Amino acid sequence: MLLPLAPARPHAPALLPAPPAAARPARLWASGGLARGAGGGVRRGALASEKPPAVAAAETAGGGEEAGGGGGVYDAIVVGSGIGGLVAATQLAAKGARVLVLEKYLIPGGSSGYYRRDGFTFDVGSSVMFGFSDKGNLNLITQALEAVGRRMQVLPDPSTVHFHLPGDLSVLVHRKYEDFLNELISKFPHEEEGILQFYGTCWKIFNSLNSLELKSLEEPLYLFGQFFQKPLECLTLAYYLPQNAGDIARKFIKDQKLLSFIDAECFIVSTVNALQTPMINASMVLCDRHFGGINYPVGGVGGIATSLADGLVDKGSEIRYKANVTNVILENGKAVGVRLSNGKEFFAKTVISNATRWDTFGKLLKDKELPEEEKNFQKNYVKAPSFLSIHMGVKASVLPAGTDCHHFVLEDDWNNLEKPYGSIFLSIPTVLDPSLAPEGHHILHIFTTAGIEDWEGLSRKEYEEKKEAVANEIIIRLEKKLFPGLQDSIVLKEVSSCLPCSPKTHRRFLARNDGTYGPMPRGKPKGLLAMPFNTTSIDGLYCVGDSCFPGQGVIAVAFSGVMCAHRVAADIGLEQRSPVLDAGLLGLLRWLRTLA
Repeated sequence: MLLPLAPARPHAPALLPAPPAAARPARLWASGGLARGAGGGVRRGALASEKPPAVAAAETAGGGEEAGGGGGVYDAIVVGSGIGGLVAATQLAAKGARVLVLEKYLIPGGSSGYYRRDGFTFDVGSSVMFGFSDKGNLNLITQALEAVGRRMQVLPDPSTVHFHLPGDLSVLVHRKYEDFLNELISKFPHEEEGILQFYGTCWKIFNSLNSLELKSLEEPLYLFGQFFQKPLECLTLAYYLPQNAGDIARKFIKDQKLLSFIDAECFIVSTVNALQTPMINASMVLCDRHFGGINYPVGGVGGIATSLADGLVDKGSEIRYKANVTNVILENGKAVGVRLSNGKEFFAKTVISNATRWDTFGKLLKDKELPEEEKNFQKNYVKAPSFLSIHMGVKASVLPAGTDCHHFVLEDDWNNLEKPYGSIFLSIPTVLDPSLAPEGHHILHIFTTAGIEDWEGLSRKEYEEKKEAVANEIIIRLEKKLFPGLQDSIVLKEVSSCLPCSPKTHRRFLARNDGTYGPMPRGKPKGLLAMPFNTTSIDGLYCVGDSCFPGQGVIAVAFSGVMCAHRVAADIGLEQRSPVLDAGLLGLLRWLRTLA
């Protein structure tokens, strides 16, 4: 199907059917053009030999660190081009701001990037794309692309994930909500009422969120306006803001095995169990998968970041690669610019850090005493574990007909859910888009949680041997559980160089402190109450991404980007604001976080 991301005509269909798999174009870049050979056909290798327009443009302009500073004062500098940073940047550019994005790596996307080997195109991170439909207000990826005139061809996934759990519990999360309910109730018929009440509460929260125009919760004119328009919805969200999914589930459900299943549902959202997962976060994901569905972009997830980067450039802003920001420059306590590792400096009215809060305040501002607000954040949250990723190309014959795209495997013991290497997440995006692999082959992207401590202090030889050993153990587990003959079917397994990706790799290439994928509550949180927003205690400095409200996940970081752009736009005069109300609201929010 095709998501038309220009403003739609009244009553125009928002989603157009995708062509059959055999006729599908191998790639559709953000510019809307296909890479074609001399004879007019689509070239399978086009992406491997051609750079995305934004990357090529940046290199032509001398966009790396070898380029000097200058360019005048920008409205905003964004440090890092993850999805949160790119959404903030493109939203600001669409409002008329002049934005500079500085990316350490060679391509945009961060954890949502891509790479290629021997005809295979691999997603760096998750292939499960929420917020990528054509309806509602929580389709934040779609809206971000639309803001800069981009569109992407997507493929609907008939399911979200297939759970393979202890006691031979197998649950397929169907795209249709009714089908999912029927399947889950068939496994737990004695808990039918509890299932309906728990997931019904999720829908109550989701529908409230989905009815609102989502902007910054730190902007009082927006908040008051939404409250007067949708008072019941706002009160519903306020009621559930300090609550967690596990507590809500236990109000309705008694069966421990079913509660453990809900833990697994939340774990793939937040890498913690349901008792530690804010109810609002759980509701966004557990309902959006049915409301808008999971839709995979043709050509791979990396195309999302590339499309956003191209749209940013089209709006007159800039993105520079190989630009390693090492310091935020302060003048009289205000953030006014950044310094690169080669000493070059860039200046702006505001600075937005897409780095984690640990990296922002521990590295980019390492000479400044940690603000009290950040001390409170670190009291409430620890760094969530990283992931070990294995990317493989396999013969298509090893997968049974009708194999689902996404799987979650926890074989024997529910207690292993949150332990390192205890559970396995598997994506097979070629089930949806065969163009990602050579004909007759599939991609398997396998990942499991892993802590940085398991990978520290090893020699290079020990490090490589450990990666190989851990990867082989995980492959054997999948072979026993899902795909007999898997080991013999492997034609490509990235073990040398930087793959499988260990936590050390994530720290090095994604510039994430200890390879973390975001914050995790130290104990049982009060929902989202303690999660910091985009503003910081340093004037002119903002944060965006998974260590800001509402947390981890593609839809969450996109939400963070939208909120950040709105707050920055108000602060630099591109949106209406009230300084008096601002001060009162920010004081209230900080007080509430101290209570949490």
